Amino acid sequence: MPVYDYDGPRRFVVGTVGEPGQRTFFLQAVDPGRVTSVAVEKQQVQVLAQRIEELLDLVLSRSGGAAAVPALAPEGSVDTEPLQAPIEEDFRVGVMSLAWDSERERVVIEALQITEAEGVSDPTEAVEADPSLGMLRVALDGAAARAFVVRAEAVVQAGRPSCPFCGDPLDPGGHVCPRANGYRR
Repeated sequence: MPVYDYDGPRRFVVGTVGEPGQRTFFLQAVDPGRVTSVAVEKQQVQVLAQRIEELLDLVLSRSGGAAAVPALAPEGSVDTEPLQAPIEEDFRVGVMSLAWDSERERVVIEALQITEAEGVSDPTEAVEADPSLGMLRVALDGAAARAFVVRAEAVVQAGRPSCPFCGDPLDPGGHVCPRANGYRR
């Protein structure tokens, strides 16, 4: 499988296909003439957005404000357009990594294709890159990374509302709440 490498893509967004409760989440990188769409889990999107935000805040504080990282997403920088169609899944993501390239002042996100063995492996173990698996690598400047976080958080929140008692997602007909000893709320 190839490595899909995007250095400062025209777009790097998260989006969904389907109705709340049945949504499939995608990371999509777009440059002129090419589009890469990889499927991810909702929790992966939540964690990625949180970690990017933490990384940017750390870079900003350690640099004393000298790094080219805005404290907030610049006005008008958040991409609200839908995913580019047709959406063709290049692969499903298993492991993601996040780093700061201090020479180029860029956030580097790597999303590796899921393997059959990942479900049973220890998540704290180092992952060896398998050249037969697909990888999406995206480098974003600070402003684009902040804009990605804003959109990712909005997409995650656009799903089913959470139960005020247990936090699990509510279906239109309610759900069996563990905090209510199995009674439907």
